[in-house]
Amino acid sequence: MRQQISEILEKASGKRVLCIGDLMLDRYVYGDVGRVSPEAPVPVLRKTHSLEVPGGAGNVARNLSALGIHTIMLGCVGDDEAGEQLAALLGSDPLIECQLAKTSAIKTVVKSRFIASTQQLLRVDTEDDRPDMGPAGAVLASAIAKAATGASAIIVSDYAKGTITPAVFTACVDAARSAGIPLLVDPKSKDFSLYAGADLIKPNASELSGATGLPTSSDREVEAALLDASKHMPGCQIVVTRAGKGMSWLAGQETFHLRGEARQVFDVSGAGDTSMAALAAAIATGADLRDAVSLAIAASGIVVGKVGTATVSAEELHRALSQDDAPPSAPVLNRQDLVEMTQRWRAAGLRVGVTNGCFDILHPGHLKVLQQARAHCDRLIVAINTDASVKRLKGDSRPVNTEGDRAILLAGIAGVDAVTSFDDDTPAALIEAIQPDVLVKGGDYKPDEIVGAETVTARGGEVIIVPLMEGRSTTGIIERSRS
Repeated sequence: MRQQISEILEKASGKRVLCIGDLMLDRYVYGDVGRVSPEAPVPVLRKTHSLEVPGGAGNVARNLSALGIHTIMLGCVGDDEAGEQLAALLGSDPLIECQLAKTSAIKTVVKSRFIASTQQLLRVDTEDDRPDMGPAGAVLASAIAKAATGASAIIVSDYAKGTITPAVFTACVDAARSAGIPLLVDPKSKDFSLYAGADLIKPNASELSGATGLPTSSDREVEAALLDASKHMPGCQIVVTRAGKGMSWLAGQETFHLRGEARQVFDVSGAGDTSMAALAAAIATGADLRDAVSLAIAASGIVVGKVGTATVSAEELHRALSQDDAPPSAPVLNRQDLVEMTQRWRAAGLRVGVTNGCFDILHPGHLKVLQQARAHCDRLIVAINTDASVKRLKGDSRPVNTEGDRAILLAGIAGVDAVTSFDDDTPAALIEAIQPDVLVKGGDYKPDEIVGAETVTARGGEVIIVPLMEGRSTTGIIERSRS
């Protein structure tokens, strides 16, 4: 199964998918809570930073892009600041082509979440009660056929915010039939008959229950609800997402259930968007439904371990699949993936630390530095010099161990959360990119002699110096071995 999913990811890269639906701006306000307000029995959030990302159908588009899929995003935004910001965020992604209808008839939907550490304290929504897109809806409907040209699938992401009108959905059905491509729907309406003509709909368990009036807690209850829903949706596959219980689907008169692996859950925001994107990516390659569901479960299982409206990349999925049979170890990441992971850690309120060095032959002195470093942060990144960098610093006889071997050994040490490498003589550029909260270095340095210290202290971070262990060094080990 893992091999099949890897092949799907390879085939999906470069495909085109048309995504149509309700756009919204997800805003996250992060901070610390250290006291209760004297004005009312509520926590006081001391804001540290904020983050805005596309939500709703925009998050589906972001997840498609993260999987390497060229995405055409169709939707409506208000003629307001949030609409401008949303368009700019989507437009900054090179794999997302935006075709947005702007209208003064609606406000752009904004969901503001206030978070302390990983705990969401409050959500404030800004939106119209009864949204009516007006002429913008007609503009959107008329653009669908042309936008579907060259696409391998069409996704309708309905959040019941007014974008998916009967005319828009009919245009989607016509475009899918004309192009001979599948039409997938993430439904919000309790009346599934509104999605007649779709090839697949993906409700969650609560939505399936609302549409059928039946309970959906157990496997048996889900089976009955799927059979009932299928009577009103002939020719349409129905896949139901069930949070920690995995996903279920109906094939003919038989229901199948697929469980996900137990994961640490930080935030379920956007997990449905991630599973929708993964399903579409697989189906766009011609994969069968079981393999598509397997990919969707793997992707959503990763995204719930992140804070906020997040995405899952093809590389993360490849890495997760390859590590399933391996002992737990830290990931070895390139700079871009490391920066993204660092941002997620920091968004979760975690303190990020970095230590760096050649780490050529591991010895107790290295272990002391790593242990001291981890004691001062929540997540520890170890940055190693590449083989070329070590050679320039230490001479042609070094390193003794290759960059790959050094990375693997460090990744297996408890307390190390990520390993990366840098090819420069110093880690200055890497530290500037990561912006860690803590920088740890072993030796007899003064703080102003440590590369990257100024970057860390400028943002209020901390520089830790761990004294060397006497008689413990890679050079000493090499000399003793030669004698």
